[in-house]
Amino acid sequence: MMHYRASLAFMKFALMTFLFAVALAHAADVPITREELVRRTQELYDAIVPGNQAPWKKYFADDCIFADEKGRVFDKPKLIADIAPLPKGYSGTIKIENAQSRIIGNTALLSYDADESETIFGQNLKARYHVTDTWLQRNGEWQIIASQAHRYYEDPAVGKTDPKKFADYIGTYELAPGQTKSVTGEGDKLFVERNGKKEQLLPETSELFFRKGVEGRILFRREATGKVDALIDRRNNEDVIWRKTK
Repeated sequence: MMHYRASLAFMKFALMTFLFAVALAHAADVPITREELVRRTQELYDAIVPGNQAPWKKYFADDCIFADEKGRVFDKPKLIADIAPLPKGYSGTIKIENAQSRIIGNTALLSYDADESETIFGQNLKARYHVTDTWLQRNGEWQIIASQAHRYYEDPAVGKTDPKKFADYIGTYELAPGQTKSVTGEGDKLFVERNGKKEQLLPETSELFFRKGVEGRILFRREATGKVDALIDRRNNEDVIWRKTK
């Protein structure tokens, strides 16, 4: 009789152990959908304006890596500390657009545009970013293990130009022997041409120019006498100098 009871108790224990193992296995394999990833991500962005850190603590893994559009890299403590209410006079929203996902096993990628609208004391600003988040499922919980963002380049607003100054800019500029570009004027428009490719120099100010869809600025350097002696192609705050030859 005692042997029977011991066997029965063992069977019950084995059954409970089996059911517990099944539950753990099920908990460790919780599927997720693109819609749920988008919902959670939008929840994160909605929490930025009020400085609500709770979703960021919940959805980012303790060992996450977060790289923002400015090139800064955060671990989770630094990321959470950066979530604070916007200052008085500031408001805004960030909306997710064009989301795409890839979900394979316990790993999910969500890649999307983040469209930001910000108001600063009544003045409206807009910016667009592209973000890719890597979600990882561990212990039945989906969290972001890595996030990378970059900002879409947008041309500055076109300003006013002074065609009377074009005569100072027009000429040929040399980077090295055989490497030249020319600046010409047509009415109230200024152009730069190199190797047969002609582009308009759009004014940001009367003496600062840019090319449509091209990062960087073009400016003209004047020597002490006021005469233009070089064209400066400024890229990422570094200058490529083309000296005026004629």
